Formats: sequence, C-alpha cells, structure tokens
Amino acid sequence: MADNPPVIEDLSAFLISGRVVSRRPADPSDETGARTPVDGIEDGVSADRLGFRRVFISERWNLKEVAVLLAAVAARTSRVELATGLVSPARRNVLHMAAFGATMHACFGPRFVLGLGRGDHSYLRSEGLRTQGFEGLCDYVDIVRRLWAGEAVTYEGPAGRYDGIKLGDVYEGEQPKVWYGTFALPKAANAIARSFDGVLLPPVLTPAATAAAVTRIRQACERIDRDPATVRICQCVITAPGLSDDETRALAHARAVTYLQAPEYGDALVRANDWDTAPVAKLRAHTQFQGNKEMADLTYHRIQLMEPARLIPDAWMEETCALGSVDHCVTQLQRFRDAGADEIATYGSTPGQNAGLIEAWRTRDRIGLRR
Repeated sequence: MADNPPVIEDLSAFLISGRVVSRRPADPSDETGARTPVDGIEDGVSADRLGFRRVFISERWNLKEVAVLLAAVAARTSRVELATGLVSPARRNVLHMAAFGATMHACFGPRFVLGLGRGDHSYLRSEGLRTQGFEGLCDYVDIVRRLWAGEAVTYEGPAGRYDGIKLGDVYEGEQPKVWYGTFALPKAANAIARSFDGVLLPPVLTPAATAAAVTRIRQACERIDRDPATVRICQCVITAPGLSDDETRALAHARAVTYLQAPEYGDALVRANDWDTAPVAKLRAHTQFQGNKEMADLTYHRIQLMEPARLIPDAWMEETCALGSVDHCVTQLQRFRDAGADEIATYGSTPGQNAGLIEAWRTRDRIGLRR
C-alpha cells in the first residue's frame, strides 16, 4: 500500500456501468464492450491502487446484485470508498437495506455509501416493482437511519407499514452516508435538502445543467437553514482518454442511445440540457427499435447499438463527456468542477483506462489549477 499514490479526494470511478456478461468473448471488440462481474471486481481493486476516492456500482437484478459485488471489492481493498450507484428502495425492505449498510461497515470499516434512486418506471415494471414518491423516499431514509441507530421503529405511511422493527445488533460507529441519484429537479432538490448527505448527478449532463442542479440543491438547503456545503455533489462524466474512435463512440454515443431512447429518462435529459427534440424523435423511430416495447438498455448491449448511435449529434457528446486526449479530458472535467460539482466520477471506461487521466488530474492539483 505504501507504494500506491495518494487518494484524489475529488475523483471517483463508476464500475461496469450498464449491462454485463457472464464471460468475455474470445475476441472482444474493445476493453469495455463486454465486461463481466469479475472484471468489475478487478476494476475496483485497480481503482483502489490508482487512488480514486470511491467506486460506484449500479444494481441490476441479473448478474449485478450490488451487495455481492461491493463486498467482493471491499474484501480486496483497504482505502477506496464503496457506494451503490444506485439501488432502488423498492428492491429492498428497510430492514434488508439497513442490514446491508451496517454489515458493510462492520466487515470492511466505515467506507460504505448508500446511494438510492427512485428508479425509472420502465426498469422497475420489468421487475414487478414500482417507483416511490418523494415523501415515501424521505421517510424510507429516516427509517433506515433510525434502524442504524438501534431504534425499534413503528411506522405507517407512504414508505409502508412497520410495527416495532429493529436490527437488534448494530454497527457501533459512524453511520453510512446516504446519497441520492437524481437530476435534482425542484422536488428532488427539496428531498435532498431534507434527507440526504450527497447527490450523484447522472452522466450526459452539460456543465450548464450541472450548474443549474447545484443551484437548485443549494437553494433548497438554504430554505430550510441547512448549510449547502453539507451536501456533497458528484457528477458522473463519461471519459474516454486516448481511446480508439470506435470504443469512444461505444462509450459515449451508444450509451446515450440507451438514455435518450427511454421516454421518461430521455425526455428529462433533453429538458435538462435544453437540447432539440428532433434528433431524439428520429432515434426512437429507428428500425432497430420498432416492434420492441422494452427499452434499448434491456434488449441490447451497447456494442449492438452502434448503428442508431450515428443519430446522436457529436456536439452533444463533446459537450457532456470527456473524450480525446488526456489533457482535453482534464480540461473538460474541470468545467464540471467549475460548475459546482464537488467530485467527478469517471463513467463507462475502466479505472485502468483512466490511469493517465487520474495522474494528470493529480498534476493539475500540484501546479495549482485546482479550484
């Protein structure tokens, strides 16, 4: 550990974002085209060695059960923080969620961050679940915190009905932080100010959209006399430093297809970025999606979306992602820091692919460019 570089406080990494496969193909087209859960664990070890502050892993009910993956990363690392990014409260009873967080801290030290998200209706419907309103979400967080504190909780309301539930055996130490993954629109900003320690803003936002989200969060905190600095804001940014054009387009354009093709999420992204709706309408009308009621992300891996990805304007990706040379990527990430994000999470590419980027980010700190 002594030979490893120091941790960068404002740079984290998202691991195996999107869909995964059980085994890699014999001749993969690129490093990120078909990642496995085992690859995700190795990526977490790499992130720890390189000095990323924390890693995020999202959950899917297939090969990405997040508690298994995070525990595996935690068992092989000692300093990187470990965050869900994200898990829906609809997927876990409050006792299950509280036990998850308490067990992570008890086993691996206070490194766990519980990242929650309401979830997209289309995703949750495919799992037989439904999204939760903001009032229920905030109550859910409150119940989890009370369980961590050792309380017996009796509750009836939008988060469910519970009669004297408790953990019994609790982690005797600092509770996990609880974050919220969101666009931070007005209602969500109010929920953040009320109940959350941090925010994970989604990828493919423009710096202007990041700044607007930061402003809404800060104003919501001020309205209830909360110090806005007590909410840490992390912006996910797709990075492709020095990668091939094909892999870059798969990481950026093809991923954007999965976002923009989804009606609810895609429309929210277009509004947040003040984009023209015409390219999105053309994308959704692409022949590859006709006759399929599922979202593209549930049917295809990114590498299978390269043809419709041609419909994504290059300017959109250049504005919202960090693509090209390492120096250009550093400049682009700084734009999001200048917009008010406290932290950046590299997205899509692997920690190893970002080794040069994290070192350049570290150099930028040393020469006084950090703001």
